[in-house]
Amino acid sequence: MWLLVLAFFVLLFYYYGTKNHDYWKKRGVKYDEPIIFFGSNLSHIIKKHSLSERFYELHNQYPDEKYVGYFEATNPAILVRDPELIRAILVTDFRYFHRRGLSPHKQDIELLMRNLFTVDGDAWKLLRQRMTPAFSSAKLKAMFPLIVERTAKLSVIAASFAEKGEEVDVRNLIARYTTDFIGACGFGIDSKTLDDEENEFRSLGKRIFMITTRDILVQLLKRTFPNIDFFKHLNIFAPEIERKTLSLVQQIMSQRDYKPSGRNDFIDMMLELRQKGKMVGESVDKRNPDGTPKIVELELDDQLIAAQVFVFFAAGFETSSSSSSSLLHLLAYHPDEQEKVQKEIDEVMAKYDGKLCYDAVKDMKYLEMAFKESMRVMPPVGFLVRKTAGNYTFPGTNLTLEDRTGVVISTQALYDDEKYFEDPKSFKPMRFHPDNKFRRDLFLPFGDGPRACIGERLGIMQALAGVAALLHEFSVAPSKSSKRYPDIDPTSTIIQNVLGGLPLLLVKRKK
Repeated sequence: MWLLVLAFFVLLFYYYGTKNHDYWKKRGVKYDEPIIFFGSNLSHIIKKHSLSERFYELHNQYPDEKYVGYFEATNPAILVRDPELIRAILVTDFRYFHRRGLSPHKQDIELLMRNLFTVDGDAWKLLRQRMTPAFSSAKLKAMFPLIVERTAKLSVIAASFAEKGEEVDVRNLIARYTTDFIGACGFGIDSKTLDDEENEFRSLGKRIFMITTRDILVQLLKRTFPNIDFFKHLNIFAPEIERKTLSLVQQIMSQRDYKPSGRNDFIDMMLELRQKGKMVGESVDKRNPDGTPKIVELELDDQLIAAQVFVFFAAGFETSSSSSSSLLHLLAYHPDEQEKVQKEIDEVMAKYDGKLCYDAVKDMKYLEMAFKESMRVMPPVGFLVRKTAGNYTFPGTNLTLEDRTGVVISTQALYDDEKYFEDPKSFKPMRFHPDNKFRRDLFLPFGDGPRACIGERLGIMQALAGVAALLHEFSVAPSKSSKRYPDIDPTSTIIQNVLGGLPLLLVKRKK
């Protein structure tokens, strides 16, 4: 009798762990072979790949397909390869793909996941509408003096390494610069990270993107068992990150009596938004009986403000420092391109009396082309994710995606495809010259459409200013520890971290 009971539970266990795994087969879609219970969730862990590398590999395994199926546990998901379908997802048919779907649960209760980047539905729309004016050209120009102050400090620190002939991890150096800037324009405080890289501000930044065993296990459990209530209460971001962020934000707002202080930083902006009262707008999810959108509202409380400050800090320092340091790394290995960049920087700086300013950085066109090319060759983020909002049929196909189906686009694979980028392995800034033609719609470092990165211009401005300040005074060259093709940390999730950093030599220029 007990053998029958055991057999029953084995069959039940097998059924639950494999249900839906024939989903793509039934629809005639080629797919990644799933593992019981985990689907495709273990593949990158087993192969020791980052998430970007996982999707890069899946994209390239099926060169003749428009899309490839895979599984998040027992839930079907799809990787889209076709450029026209990608355009439909991000722009044309965005109303069916406004969800980013980074939380595996329909109703996410985690404080920090309520930020503009990860939150979905009406909260995303209302926050986006309110926050967009904060990143206008006038606001960015007003922030630029804060950048100039940090670039001056950056040059002083760089000089100390150049004088000693010591190699420096430019990934860490630039991260300290961007952390200092984010501290100033985000929080109105001088974090002094360039002077002391072990301070609390820098430690928080490091912890956010340091993936621990605990973090891997929590993400795996939440994505494998999204319907089990217990796992909904596990935080993707470690409790100490949430605790420190909320405490920091509440402390600063309390010092300002919960009113704008006149510093014109990000905290001030959020306090100004709060003073305007509840956010009100049309729903993206809810409809009236006549089909018109319902009117929804959202209150900007302390926790919601903390979530926005968190993503401003995390995204602002990590993506910018990653892309800036990658550009320096590539220029170190392409001295001819470095010389062109430096020549332009020198000429533009001379035009502005040797001073770095907002308009000067805007005039550095070749530097911006080199920066974009570095983001193509070494993308800090190698994929985009969405989740369907309702059933959706891909144009020109008979494939219909059901509501809440995960969708991923491997931008890293697109950048490495010679069909779209000629000689893709080579570092060629001139490919981004306005006169040159290529699939610009497939260059997506900041996404595209209504969910494109709201801080794109701020990130680019901050990155170009830091690189320009360095290359005006110094040249970069490979050091004894440099690797031409750095290894990616296999625990990387959204941002691709480099193992061992990016060590280079800084050499004082003779003018």
